[in-house]
Amino acid sequence: MSSDNSWTRKIELGLYRAAGASARLGYPLRWEKLEIDDNRSVWASYTPDYQPNPPLTGPETADLCIIGGGYTGVSTAYHFSQRFPEKRVVLLEAKSLANGASGRNGGMMLNWVYGVGPMSDEMTARVYHATHQTIDSIEQIIQDHNLDVSYRRDGCFEVFTDEQRAIEAQDEVAHLNSIGVPVQFCDAAQVRQKINLNGIYGGLFDPSEGQLNGVQFVRGLRPVLEAWGVKIYEGTAVTKITEGPTIEVTTANGSVKAKAIVLATNGYTGKLGYFRKAFFPLHSHVFATDPLSDDTARQLGWYGTAGFSDDLNRISYATRTREGHIVFGGGSNISYAYLWNNRTAYPGTPDSANPAFNEMQQTMGQYLTGSGSLRRAYRWTGTLAITMRRNCFMGVRGDYNNVYYALGYSGHGVTAANMAGKVLTDIYSGSDEQWRGMPFIGADYSPVPLDPFRWMGYQMMTRLTGRSPREPHR
Repeated sequence: MSSDNSWTRKIELGLYRAAGASARLGYPLRWEKLEIDDNRSVWASYTPDYQPNPPLTGPETADLCIIGGGYTGVSTAYHFSQRFPEKRVVLLEAKSLANGASGRNGGMMLNWVYGVGPMSDEMTARVYHATHQTIDSIEQIIQDHNLDVSYRRDGCFEVFTDEQRAIEAQDEVAHLNSIGVPVQFCDAAQVRQKINLNGIYGGLFDPSEGQLNGVQFVRGLRPVLEAWGVKIYEGTAVTKITEGPTIEVTTANGSVKAKAIVLATNGYTGKLGYFRKAFFPLHSHVFATDPLSDDTARQLGWYGTAGFSDDLNRISYATRTREGHIVFGGGSNISYAYLWNNRTAYPGTPDSANPAFNEMQQTMGQYLTGSGSLRRAYRWTGTLAITMRRNCFMGVRGDYNNVYYALGYSGHGVTAANMAGKVLTDIYSGSDEQWRGMPFIGADYSPVPLDPFRWMGYQMMTRLTGRSPREPHR
């Protein structure tokens, strides 16, 4: 690294670390130079031989140009090509497939969507079953194409750290069951038969939820899509979009003229000039332990479930992979960070975030006795798109109704972003009856002020309320 000690050079090459209590607020008081790590997630570690496709050079044409190679982009390419095999699809990814939040998440496949507010019983059941069918679809795609993807689907808990909330959850489960939503309430003893967590009063268990290695899933679909004729270019950042009846998508060394495009860029969408006030990019830190044997996991109290999340504003969540890694995220305000002026690359991860990882592991140890001393084998940061109401939104826009979009998953994107591919394909084809009226279709959003007010508001919110980004999902 350069020995330049100027402030600018430290911002470009240094690692972000706040001192003392300011670290808990993400306030940039002090910059230090540390060795930059590769910020590789445990999910990416299982595709060590993956080679990205060459970038786009020269002109291309397409019926549909998809911008972004994560869950949203690849699921759209999959469903669209399956529905319209005669149409030409081009997918552009700025780095490599699953490089963004799709490969840097906590891995939990959950039902529901965030931020939709109170719903009628009919709509509640519709939203649940839409996400349930999406998880079914993910599993079916893995099986149909014999993909080498690690996943498990033996249920997840939402656990309650407050006795009154546990009592209220019993009534909620009874009502959900009455409208056809098959979740279960477990008292504390029943929860501990699957995972022995401290300080809980019960849990809501959904046996259909699970955990997914998104990097294996997204990258595993590349040869499937290419066999269907989809052109996939990696290392191809989009620099400009010119709308019209034919849209021109410009990259550093080429361009695509397409009849329609899909914005499948989630937390990076503002860089393309779209939805800049709809969301803010939030950096979420996650870590994974070394793989633990089943006997070791049982000694810690993890017996037989894919994962859990808690009911606190500083939401904690954890999952155990088929290979035995415990993956943990949240649990602290400093497990998240918003960087000035919508910066989408967290500087110096992971060493600069050591205070966050240390505090997160302490929280894990409080829930799961003995886990606080486990070695952190992987540490990474993913960029989320957080809306003010925590609601995602999907639809089509533009003067010619040819700009399709899905974003704002607010940390709940493993299922929702995979659902987006089916949603956008159905909207394109005009066969979107099952989605009409859903709270995330063509949804409005509360504008998020731009900086400096955005940065100030985030710091005030975390300082005064102690809240990390979380909203009820049902």
